[in-house]
Amino acid sequence: MMRLPLFAFRAPRTLDEAARILHGEGPAAMLLAGGTDLLPNMKRRQQVPHTLLSLRQIDALHAMQFANSGARLGACLTLSEIASEPRFRNGATALSQAAAQVATPQIRNMATLGGNLCLDTRCNYYDQSYEWRKAIDFCMKKDGTTCWVAPSSPKCMAVSSTDTAPALMALGARVRLVSQSGEREISLAELYNNDGMNYLRRKPDEILAEVLFDSLGWRSTYWKLRRRGSFDFPVLSVAAAARFGKNGVVDETRLVIGSAASRPLVAEEAARFLVGRSLATETIMEAAALAARIAKPLDNTDFDMSWRKKVTGEFVTYVLRELRGDDVTSERAAITRMPTI
Repeated sequence: MMRLPLFAFRAPRTLDEAARILHGEGPAAMLLAGGTDLLPNMKRRQQVPHTLLSLRQIDALHAMQFANSGARLGACLTLSEIASEPRFRNGATALSQAAAQVATPQIRNMATLGGNLCLDTRCNYYDQSYEWRKAIDFCMKKDGTTCWVAPSSPKCMAVSSTDTAPALMALGARVRLVSQSGEREISLAELYNNDGMNYLRRKPDEILAEVLFDSLGWRSTYWKLRRRGSFDFPVLSVAAAARFGKNGVVDETRLVIGSAASRPLVAEEAARFLVGRSLATETIMEAAALAARIAKPLDNTDFDMSWRKKVTGEFVTYVLRELRGDDVTSERAAITRMPTI
């Protein structure tokens, strides 16, 4: 049986109190929301904080507010709450689909939006027991000096496996970060680094408090590849959102590839190509080829990396066909094992 290491526990009731405690404790403290990723990591000694700062009793972080143009979501909303919210099943369908495909119902009842956005990067050499990692000599991400995926690499190649981040990035989401010294708002895309160790640009004393996005006039969707129909992390995900003008011409669009690098990748060239065009089959195929260029998966998750590269383009065709209005229910059921929401 793997046991948690010793730690101090703090449970503030306001965001200001949490920010003061986090500032005082310093980098030795970690934030605890649902704990579905952090606590298993602690049992494997991947993360060993001296203090856990629980956010669950802060009412402001559980708020869900809607306006005509979009939503403001507290970071401690559970993924189950998001997946079951009918107001996301219009312009923000991608977020609802992403939340509904995370892990299992039991985990979604505990896991939070903020926790999924800040999910630790994953790797076949890192996500093992302490004894296993010690036996092969520790990797760069924890206690070692070498990235075993790419031994000549100067940085860690662990993969971003968050489901909700690609969906929210496609929706142009922003996040509000709060600390004792104040607060700042940045685009969700700015939150991430393409580095398996330093994958977040959130400062050690900052709390991700809120997610904001505007879904008015958008269509969006999210597709996920995994071996099983439940529980598994994505080994590839594609999110897309678009606004259409007259005659089905794309006015604006965003495409995001997940689980192919240490951060979700924005397919900017493919998105620019689609603007001003209708989603004809030839256009979709060319955009898919452009988007697939940025995906360079390595041998550090499930499935063969060359096959994962190949199916990236195919997944982009599925999301664009769905945005076009095609009935892709059978493809979604076969590939993602999830009915269309």
